[in-house]
Amino acid sequence: MWSAGVLAYAMSVMQRTSLGASGLDAAEHFGVSPTALSTFVFVQVVVYLAMQIPAGLITDRWGPRLTVAAGGLTAACGQTLLAFAGNVPTAVLARLVVGGGDALIFTGVLALLPRWFPARRVPVVTQVTMMLGQAGQILSAMPFLALLHGVGWSKAFASAASLSLLAAVLALAVVRDVPPGVERPARAPASAREVFGQLGTIWRRPGTRLGFFGHMVTQFPMTVFSLLWGVPYLVSAQGLSPSAASGLLTLFVVCAMAVGPVLGVLTMRHPMRRSWLLLGVAGSAAAVWTVVLALPGRAPLWLLVVLVVVLSAGGPGSAVGFDIARTSNPPRSLAVAQSMVNLGGFLASLAVLFLMGVVLDAAGGYTFDAFRLAWLVQYPFWAAAVTGVLVTRRKVRRALAAERVVASGTPGAAVTSRA
Repeated sequence: MWSAGVLAYAMSVMQRTSLGASGLDAAEHFGVSPTALSTFVFVQVVVYLAMQIPAGLITDRWGPRLTVAAGGLTAACGQTLLAFAGNVPTAVLARLVVGGGDALIFTGVLALLPRWFPARRVPVVTQVTMMLGQAGQILSAMPFLALLHGVGWSKAFASAASLSLLAAVLALAVVRDVPPGVERPARAPASAREVFGQLGTIWRRPGTRLGFFGHMVTQFPMTVFSLLWGVPYLVSAQGLSPSAASGLLTLFVVCAMAVGPVLGVLTMRHPMRRSWLLLGVAGSAAAVWTVVLALPGRAPLWLLVVLVVVLSAGGPGSAVGFDIARTSNPPRSLAVAQSMVNLGGFLASLAVLFLMGVVLDAAGGYTFDAFRLAWLVQYPFWAAAVTGVLVTRRKVRRALAAERVVASGTPGAAVTSRA
């Protein structure tokens, strides 16, 4: 059951990142500028974001099995459309469909874990799930790119679509919402008024908001790099060959897979220190980017390797935000809460992806100086997200202290928790 869910997630990651790995090929295939190329990913992320809350509601109401299967079928349709797209509007529509399928799969797979695994193991299992899912990015970085250059655009993307279709069929055949003998969680409210009331209740919980900003501060740098601008930057601005850039992207994925279980164990053993993990991951990424961008010329290869290794921790780091939401919300609304958290990183990613395309266009295209200026777009988002983590962390600590006072019946029993 779990393997089928992981496979569906891996195929979703492959569909999500396939356009980024083939960014320069896509620009040539459709004859588009940097801003237009960023639009492809922009609409994909917009739909992914717009689908987060609906996907959470669908999962809470109809269960992970149907959600994952529907997501796989949707992603397959989107990639098939992209395979035979003859113009930019059709390609944009294709990425829109892929984004919708991606949202359904991720939300459904994430909702499976607390239903099938003991609560104390969920942080580690979540990291392992995301680690194995990143195999999809390896597929897009190397085999898919080799297939694209070997058989052409249409056959490569059609082949990718067939893998998501296979994952959808396996989800229907294998995945079950809960273990045998376990009662399914109560269905979420159905009326519009109850749904909006539920959303407001979930968002007002400080833990949900801390997860939101924690996801934002760690996830957007790695998403922007891996989803679109990483390979063009390494090739056009840093002078690497396409194969070397693909190799670094593969290293990115391998390191993310290695870091994930480590962060999962730390999250499990030190649940009151989770915000420090988030700030540590974000601070490392900002520090290395600052060193790279401060250089007057191209960075040495070893420094680019360090950059890739540090950025790779962003994905596993963002999963800590999901864990904070998990421990702050009841099971019946967990999928919606985690969908809200997922909005954090992708809202920032969406803005940075688009703004970088605008800056690149204004600064002269895929040049060293243009990319150097474009990457500076990240810093205001880091500042905003770190501020959000610090503010909401204090609110979580106060809420936990208040709960302990109520539980003990005496103010002297309150102990400030380190979230």
